[in-house]
Amino acid sequence: MFKTQMEAQEFLQGFVGHLDEVPEDREIVLCVPFTDLWSMSKNLHGSRVRLGAQNIHWEESGAYTGEVSGPMLTEMGVRYVIVGHSERREYFGETDKTVNLRLRAAQRCGLIPILCVGESKQQRDFGETETHIFAQLERGLVEIDQHKLVIAYEPIWAIGTGETCNCQEANRVIGLIRSKLSNPDVPIQYGGSVKPENIDEVMTQSEIDGALVGGASLQPDSFGRIVNFR
Repeated sequence: MFKTQMEAQEFLQGFVGHLDEVPEDREIVLCVPFTDLWSMSKNLHGSRVRLGAQNIHWEESGAYTGEVSGPMLTEMGVRYVIVGHSERREYFGETDKTVNLRLRAAQRCGLIPILCVGESKQQRDFGETETHIFAQLERGLVEIDQHKLVIAYEPIWAIGTGETCNCQEANRVIGLIRSKLSNPDVPIQYGGSVKPENIDEVMTQSEIDGALVGGASLQPDSFGRIVNFR
């Protein structure tokens, strides 16, 4: 929940200059608050940057005050949508069932959902990382087309804490996630205190296809360095 429309415009002005040397095979997606989607859509039109939203409701319309539907997103040129982010699960009662409903809604509307999975510090300390994530995948991916999907592994204990999951450990967990999928080519990202200082090492890992970036994406130069990882 960052950036008014004016602040988002200022960010974009500072960010576009970093795109000149980004290799063509890298996809860049900005997942912005609902209030920024329309203005960002107009300003990103014709650029290589895709537009994403941070949530989607499972119905296309109805008495769901405060929610936003798939058709509302696609009308504004949105291509991606984050589903099941750990903050949605922790603060707003998101469950694997509602995650699944949102994933289905996104795909029905032609959006590519970015499914977030990951364990808490307590679950990791108790040795429950694998069983918890496997359960999230099993319940969340019911009747989901895995050819129109992105998954993000976000160890909850490494989000916004400055503590990054060891790259080799992140790679191991993402490999396990991949082993549970019917489509092994699903892009799987790592998210959890990704920043300019660690992006190069993160992206050397064999199983990690990309990064879901939080706080480090708020500054143009910081995010510019991340998309230009070496």
